[in-house]
Amino acid sequence: MADTTGNTAAPSAGEADSRPRKSSWRYIGPGIVVAATGVGAGDLVATLIAGSNFGYTLLWAAVIGCLVKISLAEAAGRWHLSTGRTLFEGWASLGRWTTYFFAVYVVIWGFVYGAAAMSSSGLPLQALFPDVMDLEWWGVACGLVGLVFVWFNKYAVFEKVMTVLVGVMFVVTVYLAVRVTPNLPDAFAGLLPVLPDEKDSILNTLGLIGGVGGTITLAAYGYWVNAKGWTNTGWMKVMRLDNRVAYATTGVFVIAMLFVGAELLHSANIAIASGDKGLIQLGDILADEYGTATAKFFLIGFFATSFTSLIGVWHGVSLMFADFVARYRERGELKGEEVASGERERSWPFRAYLLWLTFPPIVLLFQGEPFRLIIVYGVLGAAFMPFLAGTLMWLLNSSRTPREWRNGRVSNVMLTIAGLLFLVLCVKQIWDQPWSEFF
Repeated sequence: MADTTGNTAAPSAGEADSRPRKSSWRYIGPGIVVAATGVGAGDLVATLIAGSNFGYTLLWAAVIGCLVKISLAEAAGRWHLSTGRTLFEGWASLGRWTTYFFAVYVVIWGFVYGAAAMSSSGLPLQALFPDVMDLEWWGVACGLVGLVFVWFNKYAVFEKVMTVLVGVMFVVTVYLAVRVTPNLPDAFAGLLPVLPDEKDSILNTLGLIGGVGGTITLAAYGYWVNAKGWTNTGWMKVMRLDNRVAYATTGVFVIAMLFVGAELLHSANIAIASGDKGLIQLGDILADEYGTATAKFFLIGFFATSFTSLIGVWHGVSLMFADFVARYRERGELKGEEVASGERERSWPFRAYLLWLTFPPIVLLFQGEPFRLIIVYGVLGAAFMPFLAGTLMWLLNSSRTPREWRNGRVSNVMLTIAGLLFLVLCVKQIWDQPWSEFF
């Protein structure tokens, strides 16, 4: 087991160096990846709609959402570093039910998400180059580019490309927030926890808190931490700084888009559609208000947002699937060093899941999404976050985790809040499904 005493003596030959590293900005990486992957086009639309409907009233909810996600990602990273084992190894130790849930989830979720990610990445390209080809073919092109990029590049290159795309996202969203000239006194007032005076305001608020910043990508964070080469407790301070940077970045994206929604849409009483097409509408509004150059600049940021989510899932969830298969085949302990070595990225399960994310979903791009499959996808997606919060609570409060690195009071409170929040949203999602039409 890794040395958790903080001893700074040189490690013996062959022993992992677990001496505490000084937290430094030069190490930052996995946090940028999880922020870029977690914030997709749909998240930006949800924040825009919140701003257009309620102005700055729910700014506080967006901030709390980032804090909740910080606690979940930190817990996942802490498990990987404190135990030296991967998250799937932890799940497997809780019983076979976790394996069954993950197996069903990752197959159905990947099939539907693959089509959604390709379509989302293709939308801004079609808007930028309207006469080149149809949306479906732009989506196929994005999926194939993502497949080739992840197939032939290891984590280090993947992280660098994600960092560049995050830089594009950051510049575009901050530029738009400044361009619409936010009302700063109203924005500061929006930090006070006040609910809108409208029907279902509590559920809308909970949805904003829980809806921005990733689902399964939060679980993938620990795998990216290992892929970076961080495999023991010596990296704990670095991981925590990295994680805070991740959700500070997410917070900037969310707040900037809420400013745009509040100033550009709410003040003019303009409604946009939910889903990715809402961002195309926003591009048209920006063209009318600020000119074609601003609209095209926004569409470039829209593409960066969508494509980072695509390649992030192509890489991170494929890593998790490869770990899942290794557990099933080898029945041995799954260690972070195997992820750090790059072995998982070269494995056939990693590449098989890459193919699953890319080729079968192309059928959905051209034929539409099967009704019953979408319902199952929605239910499984809603159930994953309570599953993640609950299992992390279980793992990090048990003897599976070294005592020094188990949950403290703050961690338990934050994970409890996260678990209850996502449980409520899960129940609402299941309740809202048109079950009468399913059978």
